[in-house]
Amino acid sequence: MIPWLRQRFNASFTPGKYQEFLRLIDRACGTHVQFRLCETPCFFPKSLLDRMAADGKELIRQLVADSGYRARSDESIPTEFRVPNEPPHPMFVQVDFGLVRSANGELAPKLVELQAFPSLYAYQARLAQTYMDVYGLESWDSSNREQAHAGSHLRYFLGGLDDLAYRHLLRQAIVGLHDPENVILMEIRPQEQKTLPDFLLTEKMLGIPTVDIESVKKQGLQLYYERNGKRIPINRIYNRAIVDELQRKGIKLNFDWRDDLAVEWAGHPNWYFRISKFSIPYLSHESVPKTWFLDRLDRLPDDLENYALKPLYSFAGLGVVIAPQKEDIDAIPAARCSEYILQERLHFEPVIETPFGPTKAEVRVMYVWLEELTPVLTIIRMGRGLMMGVDHNKNMEWVGASAAFFPSE
Repeated sequence: MIPWLRQRFNASFTPGKYQEFLRLIDRACGTHVQFRLCETPCFFPKSLLDRMAADGKELIRQLVADSGYRARSDESIPTEFRVPNEPPHPMFVQVDFGLVRSANGELAPKLVELQAFPSLYAYQARLAQTYMDVYGLESWDSSNREQAHAGSHLRYFLGGLDDLAYRHLLRQAIVGLHDPENVILMEIRPQEQKTLPDFLLTEKMLGIPTVDIESVKKQGLQLYYERNGKRIPINRIYNRAIVDELQRKGIKLNFDWRDDLAVEWAGHPNWYFRISKFSIPYLSHESVPKTWFLDRLDRLPDDLENYALKPLYSFAGLGVVIAPQKEDIDAIPAARCSEYILQERLHFEPVIETPFGPTKAEVRVMYVWLEELTPVLTIIRMGRGLMMGVDHNKNMEWVGASAAFFPSE
């Protein structure tokens, strides 16, 4: 995206540096990162990232400030997963954008989806810093004064944050005022999750344990976990357990989500449903593609090849059908049509020059909302396949998870 930075990186890249990058990120995480990491970071103009961050904030606020939407979104929360004591806004939100070519030929961000649920807050910062360390990006600070401001630096934190301020914000959000021992990162069989590197880095950063949701027990209204034969009360939960996975795996819990438990939520579970693909048909913004609930369509478009069929509450692209056939839609039981959206298909512009040709990038803007809604980091997914997920980019190089850098001003 920034030609001189892209050209310099591509010219200096070696397979040996990439292998060192993979080795160091595994060592930092304390486990092997199972998903594919791209050979390159991305270099974006600050103005473009700022635009996406601002658009994301506008979309989130549009939903949260609308009391009518709040009432309508009640239907999105399954009765058995409705948690008491919901706060007025979510704590963690992710907004994903693709870059498309507009009618006037300019690049413009378009919403892919949004989700009020934690992402890789500890891991992504570590990933970006590892790119910087291995590829020597720190030494590029003032290296091209004709194209960059003198004394400019490459940065990866948004919202005016640096590493220290980011860690402080994350500790406020997740740990709050509690002893870290009484705060847990709660997940379904965490050792089996591809996001385990983020869990381990969160433990290192904040000192909180990762606890399997099946190990969480209840006495009265108090939840607890056991360690070294000792019962440890849980005062606050950083929830990473996804309801869709709980249901698919038929997991039975030792507590009921509906109980008025003596626990705080670092990211209240109800917002996972309220701000999700369920929200997109209600949004009004130039970045939002045309989207309908499947059960509210009078008739299907004739050009289904220009649409995508998406289940509301799946993660990582599970169940998404690009260019669906009428048979794909007819196969969905009538009682479940309300659980799907039909969305105008986005044709991402390949904007990253790589040795294997121009490559597409999807940009996730990550937010933390305490006193104010703050963009903090980005996650980049690069691909040349039909979608950005790993399954659509198999056996390719210079694709996968990445990080965004921008020159400071």
